[in-house]
Amino acid sequence: MTSVWRTSGWVLLGASLILALSLGIRHGFGLFLAPMSAEFGWGREVFAFAIALQNLIWGLTQPFTGALADRFGAQRTIVVCGVLYALGLGLMGLADSAWTLSLSAGLLIGIGLSGTSFSVLLGVVGRAVPVEKRSMAMGVAAAAGSFGQFAMLPGSLGLISWLGWSAALLALGLLVALILPLAAMIKDNPPPSAGHDQSLADALREAAGHSGFWLLSLGFFVCGFQVVFIGVHLPAYLVDQHLPALVGTTVLALVGLFNVFGTYIAGWLGGRMAKPRLLSALYLARGVVIAVFIMVPLTVWSAYAFGIAMGLLWLSTVPLTNGTVATLFGVRNLSMLGGIVFLFHQLGAFLGGWLGGYLYDQTGSYDLVWQISIGLSLMAAALNWPVREQPVARLQGAGVGA
Repeated sequence: MTSVWRTSGWVLLGASLILALSLGIRHGFGLFLAPMSAEFGWGREVFAFAIALQNLIWGLTQPFTGALADRFGAQRTIVVCGVLYALGLGLMGLADSAWTLSLSAGLLIGIGLSGTSFSVLLGVVGRAVPVEKRSMAMGVAAAAGSFGQFAMLPGSLGLISWLGWSAALLALGLLVALILPLAAMIKDNPPPSAGHDQSLADALREAAGHSGFWLLSLGFFVCGFQVVFIGVHLPAYLVDQHLPALVGTTVLALVGLFNVFGTYIAGWLGGRMAKPRLLSALYLARGVVIAVFIMVPLTVWSAYAFGIAMGLLWLSTVPLTNGTVATLFGVRNLSMLGGIVFLFHQLGAFLGGWLGGYLYDQTGSYDLVWQISIGLSLMAAALNWPVREQPVARLQGAGVGA
């Protein structure tokens, strides 16, 4: 038992460090919107489209990178995608047109994120830890990604101020390259075949026929819409409201800091309470927080309060959603099935990132997008409520734990 915990602890540490780097840098892309758009005379939609494309590519490739990790182990997938991520950052630093920005920030970084973020890494963690500790371990790994956001946002802003946006992106590319040696910590071998083992096609058919799988996916769409809209557009929104640029960076850093606590608490609660009910409560709380934020007079302190409140709710959905998928279908194909659910997240992310820029350019305001976000929160709360945490009949018949 000691050797099992030593191995799983090593895997959890490696996964946490990779998530901190990958997601910490990714959450800072909104800081580059203003300087890049100003230098090249772009409207906000150009940058917003590239980041929206990144999220779409990330989502579309996620089931495939997840399937590769499930079948052949995650280490190779992480290494290849880490290289693409670093290369994408380097080329983004050299981008001087809409298409080069879309190629680098959109295509390359999108593929890179698919192998260095939640679906693959949480699949690794889910297979490495005992069933009773799975939800909490996923919460710890997700919290590490949030700490990366807290740590890297001020760092990215400092690099932009010191080196300029182009050299800052090149420096971040070198930092992402640290994922390659960290991948050596990921000792993830595919689970041995057993009587309940499935082919990929069988796993897909089983999930497609389960209503809970689709309800979780549609709910996760809302999460993607909200976090990418806020992450990309909030700094610009606050500047539009005549607050200093530093306030937007601080708010996003507060989101990252308090999400460390939010994701850990969500993972801990997920091992003790019904995860779908917790998801409904989280989405409902998001809607309330957004509504209060846009209704009360905007000040530096109300912006900080919004960052703290949203931080507690930010990625708390991730361990709960992935944990529910693991409960329903087991861990054999968790990275792939989690990747399909995440695809819906990224479809929402694409819409949130692009629509924020499009509607701003059309109306000169983000008001309509904030209102859409509130309505989507209510929808997600309703979608997750009827999901039941009961393993599929295949697992029950084989006597396999959740």
